[in-house]
Amino acid sequence: MNGGSLGWFGIVRLGLVQTALGSIVVLTTSTMNRVMVVELALPAMLPGALVALHYAMQVFRPRLGHGSDVGGRRTPWIIGGMAVLALGGVLAAIATYAMGTLLFPAIALAVLAFALIGIGVGAAGTSLLVLLAKSVDAQRRAAAATIVWIMMIAGFAVTAGVAGHLLEPFSPARLVAVTTVVAIAAFAVSLIAIWNVKSTFRDALRQVWEEPQARRFAIFIFVSMLAYGAQDLILDPFAGAVFGLTPGQSTKLSGIQHGGVLAGMILVAVAGSAFGAGRFGTLRAWTIAGCLGSALLLLGLAAAGFVGTAWPLRAWVFVLGVANGAYAIAAIGSMMALVGSGRASREGVRMGLWGAAQAIAFGLGGFLATVASDLARLLLGTPVLAYAAVFAIQAALFVVAAVLAMRLGGAAAERTGTSRIRAPEAYRVQASGS
Repeated sequence: MNGGSLGWFGIVRLGLVQTALGSIVVLTTSTMNRVMVVELALPAMLPGALVALHYAMQVFRPRLGHGSDVGGRRTPWIIGGMAVLALGGVLAAIATYAMGTLLFPAIALAVLAFALIGIGVGAAGTSLLVLLAKSVDAQRRAAAATIVWIMMIAGFAVTAGVAGHLLEPFSPARLVAVTTVVAIAAFAVSLIAIWNVKSTFRDALRQVWEEPQARRFAIFIFVSMLAYGAQDLILDPFAGAVFGLTPGQSTKLSGIQHGGVLAGMILVAVAGSAFGAGRFGTLRAWTIAGCLGSALLLLGLAAAGFVGTAWPLRAWVFVLGVANGAYAIAAIGSMMALVGSGRASREGVRMGLWGAAQAIAFGLGGFLATVASDLARLLLGTPVLAYAAVFAIQAALFVVAAVLAMRLGGAAAERTGTSRIRAPEAYRVQASGS
């Protein structure tokens, strides 16, 4: 499966690893986060810090990518990463269960668990993307990126929906049981998916950072993901504290959001590939539209708390997911296309650098959002005002991200000599013209 020989079945097969990865992560970032804040009445800063730790550990993505570059084999890193991720997910559920009676020992266990989750995601995710990029023909890479990342979002959506049903009636013990089953199933699926697939660090990282294209893209990813990640940890607590949703209902709401992300990704891919010639927008246009749409929808979410239950919360969250997905698939497609552009034998470091930028920004955004919600509630006195303030800040960040996307898109157009590109073929055009 090396040298661009991976077919469509192989692409979907590798995508199952992303599905499995997403199924574990979604329980830790949505359900457990909400249980800590609402059911256990702990400060939102606690799950915010834990999830931030999970993303902070992914600063080692470049090192993990370099390790797979040196060894020349990606599958051991994928399998090992998924094993660590599954273990971290189960330990996180146990820690959440124990917080009701043994708070400080449980927090210590949670710190270990979320660190393992971050390392597992970094090891498995980075090596999987490099394996995919190096094993798929150039003309298929953008479509492969779309398929694999859609499968990850599908893992979010399906797990959130199914787990939401299984968690009713809610109990901490039930949370541990559901998480354990999901983790075992996810690891088993990863083993099946990866079966029979083959495939100095400081200097390597410095060399990649000195590449103008890699550096500019890393900065764009960081800023845009800071905006994207800020909403992730407060949606479930917002739904519980302001709209009175139960843990199962708010988990289902998270599934609805991820379903919207899935729809947004499919929309961008279909709009470009089915009708061709960039008629329905360029990569730059979809990125900007996704960022600005997310900003407007977050402002609406800020107003939702004042309106109350009359607000169409589920439909609004779904459309917000669509806007998020439209932005995300453009960035992900570019990441896949550009990973091989630059110094040879640095694909793992390059992908790791961008993955680390994404992870740090996502974790920092989530943590800062939880800190801001705690501070706003303390200063403003009501959860409605607190969440409204945080959503408004996130909207502003998305506007900044849109401005950066305009500049990045303009530079890309100058390098490729075109301002109209096709999706998913657009990513191949940009890579070959860089």
